[in-house]
Amino acid sequence: MLRCIDVTKDYPSAHGRRRILNKVNFQLAPGEKLGVLGRNGAGKSTLIRLIGGVEPMTSGRIERTMSISWPLAFGGAFQGSLSGLDNLRFICRIYGLDYSVTRAYVDDFAELGAQIAEPVKTYSSGMRARLAFALSIVIEFDCYLIDEVIMVGDARFHKRCQEELFVKRKDRAMILVSHDMGFMRDTCNRAALIANGTFTQYNEDISAAISAYEAL
Repeated sequence: MLRCIDVTKDYPSAHGRRRILNKVNFQLAPGEKLGVLGRNGAGKSTLIRLIGGVEPMTSGRIERTMSISWPLAFGGAFQGSLSGLDNLRFICRIYGLDYSVTRAYVDDFAELGAQIAEPVKTYSSGMRARLAFALSIVIEFDCYLIDEVIMVGDARFHKRCQEELFVKRKDRAMILVSHDMGFMRDTCNRAALIANGTFTQYNEDISAAISAYEAL
């Protein structure tokens, strides 16, 4: 189970503190697919980062009794001065993964070639995202955090991402951010809308969430 309890996030601005998320409350059970809607800048990706533990909350708490991925394709956790291989070795040590097996999978999936031995700071944003996505998928989490910005690269890579996430891991819980309403209808069994810092749930009524989103 994942529980967000009064999760609040403020950012500094030229006019003082700006509240992006105001006391967000919800829970997600194993296997559930929650779609999060909202205009650009509403706080959708911020919520993903808070749940993934890559950004601190201003207040509130998040309880996790199932394993939660970091935001898929998030490359901010990489040590830029180290190579892709060195970062891979570190992930393997942390999660107890076999290095040879993991290396073979990442080589095949990310398709970085010899560049994987170069410092990550020399990678393009797309290369960093491909490496991060491959490392995310090689670890079997109970819940995946998916922002549509993960869809980098060509159509073939997109297809592989879809296969890995929504076919092979269709039994996992997911929190998904997307502007593609057809994708949300097809993938999610619940939806929520973020607007003006408020998180409104539309449980089992995705059409109502989409209508509210389109009316903004």
